[in-house]
Amino acid sequence: MSPCHSRSSLRRAPLPASIALALLPALAGAQQAPAPAAPAPEDTTTTLDRIEVTGSRIKRADIETSQPIFSLNRDEIQAQGLTSIGDVIQNITANGSTLNSAFNNAGNGETRVSLRNLGSNRTLVLVNGRRWVGGTGLGGAVDLNTIPTAAVERIEVLKDGASTIYGSDAIAGVVNVILRKDFDGAEANAYLGQYDKGDGFRQSYDVLIGTTSDRWSTMLGVGYVKEEPVMAGDRPESAVPVFGAIPGTGGSFSPPDGNFSFFRPPVDDDDPGPFFTQPNGDYGFFIPTPGVAPGYRQNQGLADNYNFAPDNYLITPQERVSLFGSGSLEISDHIRFRTTVTYNQRKSEQLLAAVPLAFDASSGDPEIISADSIYNPYGRDVNEIFRRMAETGGRSFNQDVRTFAFDGGFEGTFDVGERFFDWEAGYFYGDNKANNTTNGLFQISKVANAIGPSMLDANGTSICVTVPGDASTVIDGCVPMNLLGGAGTLTQPMIDYATFTAHDEFYYKQKTYYANVGGNLFDLPGGALGFSFGVEHRTEFGYDEPDGLINSGDTTGNARTATRGGYSLDEAYLELAIPVLADLPGAKLLDFSLATRYSDYSNFGDTLNSKFGFRWKPIEDLMIRGNWSEGFRAPSIAELFAGQADSFPAITDPCAGSLQGTPNNDIPAGCAGIPQYNQNNPQIRITVGGNPDLQPELSTSKTLGFVYSPSFVQGLDISLDWWQVEIDDAIFLQTGQAILDNCYRNGTDAACALITRTSSGQVSDLLSIPSNIGTIDTQGYDFTVSYRMPETPWGKFSFVWDTAYTSELFIDVNGDGLFSADQLNGESGNNVGEYFGSTFTNNWRIRSNLSARWEKDDFGATWYVRYYSPQDELCVGTPNVPAAQIERLCSDPNRFTNLDGDDPDLLPDGPAARPENNIPSATYHDLTVYWNAPWNARITLGVNNAFDRDPPIAITAFANSIDPAYEIGGRFFYMTYSQKF
Repeated sequence: MSPCHSRSSLRRAPLPASIALALLPALAGAQQAPAPAAPAPEDTTTTLDRIEVTGSRIKRADIETSQPIFSLNRDEIQAQGLTSIGDVIQNITANGSTLNSAFNNAGNGETRVSLRNLGSNRTLVLVNGRRWVGGTGLGGAVDLNTIPTAAVERIEVLKDGASTIYGSDAIAGVVNVILRKDFDGAEANAYLGQYDKGDGFRQSYDVLIGTTSDRWSTMLGVGYVKEEPVMAGDRPESAVPVFGAIPGTGGSFSPPDGNFSFFRPPVDDDDPGPFFTQPNGDYGFFIPTPGVAPGYRQNQGLADNYNFAPDNYLITPQERVSLFGSGSLEISDHIRFRTTVTYNQRKSEQLLAAVPLAFDASSGDPEIISADSIYNPYGRDVNEIFRRMAETGGRSFNQDVRTFAFDGGFEGTFDVGERFFDWEAGYFYGDNKANNTTNGLFQISKVANAIGPSMLDANGTSICVTVPGDASTVIDGCVPMNLLGGAGTLTQPMIDYATFTAHDEFYYKQKTYYANVGGNLFDLPGGALGFSFGVEHRTEFGYDEPDGLINSGDTTGNARTATRGGYSLDEAYLELAIPVLADLPGAKLLDFSLATRYSDYSNFGDTLNSKFGFRWKPIEDLMIRGNWSEGFRAPSIAELFAGQADSFPAITDPCAGSLQGTPNNDIPAGCAGIPQYNQNNPQIRITVGGNPDLQPELSTSKTLGFVYSPSFVQGLDISLDWWQVEIDDAIFLQTGQAILDNCYRNGTDAACALITRTSSGQVSDLLSIPSNIGTIDTQGYDFTVSYRMPETPWGKFSFVWDTAYTSELFIDVNGDGLFSADQLNGESGNNVGEYFGSTFTNNWRIRSNLSARWEKDDFGATWYVRYYSPQDELCVGTPNVPAAQIERLCSDPNRFTNLDGDDPDLLPDGPAARPENNIPSATYHDLTVYWNAPWNARITLGVNNAFDRDPPIAITAFANSIDPAYEIGGRFFYMTYSQKF
């Protein structure tokens, strides 16, 4: 285990007692401050071994704490062959599902971490023990890509709540990224790699120089990373929306040729229709066939759906440039100034299929292709319009994110009598600024002009007019648009008039002033009582300023309004390490740790959180440990102040009479009175926004386990820890699917009030704002075995086997206090082992990593194995699995269940069809070999996914059948070269 520590060469000189007492309440112990040593003459330099471990501010000689910590050193990081520190952290077994560069639709170039699968906003990320600057999404999550990969020395993961030590967000745990420092010399590294399919090329270069002396040190580094994309069409599992399904399944109703119809609303409840007709009056939608009589054909259902998948990225591209530096200066024998500065720029892109133009009169959209358009051959207004604007080449979402962070302060020591104390006082500043551009969007008002009345002017030029046939009512600049001519009939002037480039700006700023003091107060039977006391003042501010057209809603993209807000807080904490017994029979060690933290927020008030932990060594080889701690998560800027925005997730309306033409045979009784209709478009608009009255989430964490290091097997360490996290007042933004199901299946009136329907029955809007409504309860076990074998004639061998086992995950998202075990009608009961494709949520029961390392002379090799346990996904209630294809797509198509017994409060009350599909387990093997060259260089060759494991098929995943948490198909080969000077 690699603790977060440093050795200090500050000289010790006793301060006058009056000065020491004056400093005591105002100053604070630093993470890298010097630790106590025996009194020595003033001119004697003492090398100190007391260290600060992640999860505690008290420096100590024993690195094994009462809390479970997993660490990766620089060699272990580099052996994974990855160019993003975020990807390395996501490989840790305690991580769940969260954003990474494999997210295209719904991605933004960020890579996050979600310990215990509780959400990236419930995992605290530190850099050098300090809270890192939040991401530009303003949701409280950190973008790990803002941390310069080349600067990282090691990673420590605290698998326990730590709000008493670090404050908000540390509910699921803490990831502490420690950067390199005190580097003497120069080093250059180069990395090249790509998939065996010839795509996904990656390159990385960095240079580091530094120098140290007795009283000062400085280091400066620069890094460059470029990652090329992989297209979804270049892997069979992602080349179609639903792998293995009948062609067209999961595809879009908006093809490049278009789908059109003439809609009229029902006159009354007895009106037999038809309401959607073709030019000849027959029911249905039609596709234009210019030049082929009669000029159109009837839509053929699945066969005419558009396969948008090949147009998307499967792995998104990124380019990152980073600068980083650190320095320290001993101002006197007992005061030192130190600083760390980082700058990182990320350019990233997501590419989606061309925008689907969707004007649906049955949902109230007023836009029409005018009967007086020169491109309308039917002589009637066309008011049902679904047309893929493929001529634009797709929708490109680009981010330019610049992150700056500065941490500087003073640290030192003083004595009171024979007691040494460490102190630190400093300032942290960090900001993220993103300038985002989006291409391929249309301005709705201009499209309406272009498909409205048009004519030829006196010069034979086509013009848009407001009055049919009246050239004097010309709309300046407007170019009539041909949507009924089939694919390829949009000319560049048509596109240029109606499209626009969206420019959005995001900003996040964090300022922290902090001071700590710590040391040993007095002796107890087990040793000296240690303490750390600290105060902090922090301000956070952010904004999201969307493009003016996005803000107004006059766009084919997702509309949203501006977000702006912030808050401040003051905090104070006290931590005690109480050694009770030592070196006694049955108590080689017994100590307790206590901590409490008071936080006062400007927006919601104050909160007090405390912690208790213990360590007990009945014998030298065995340590038993446990913790109980309270925690909290303050609502984020986005949750508090977000402006209104539109989203279009895939949602199945339980009240729809049919789904893309397939009869819906599972309409609940709560839908009585709602007109039956065919839900052509699986995406439904929902409106979301912030809630300034939110309160903090509250949590309780517990751990209990042991560490066994048998003296008769040198180098062997075994640890097993049980853990549990309970969260109350959890903040949930209910999904559109949950709102519909809670209303019509569960009869929740509050959910029904959030739904707006048209007169024909279609959902026109769902309103969802975050609230402190839910609870989360999860528990499991962490098991780690590490073994460093005695050196053999064949070299040195070492092994680390790290496993996370989750036994329970119960989530109550609607606040009814019930945990229905039914995935369709409830909250899925115990979520462990269940997969939810629409939100890319994996709930693995087991994640396990095994790393083996061999070294001999100048050669070495590593073998890294990653295991993901199987999951099940529900085959009903998803547009990806039509009823007629359940037998084809699902591994258990005839499954019936009575999950909730006869409880009248929960459904179903009797056996119900719940077919499932099994997502098999996945195991990946990563191999490296290296050679230490005689010219002070190291050459490494590696291959990730060495056995070419194809990704497991997830048929309910959004956009294609590969979940972004898994490796894509293909071996990834790479080479690194490292030169030291």
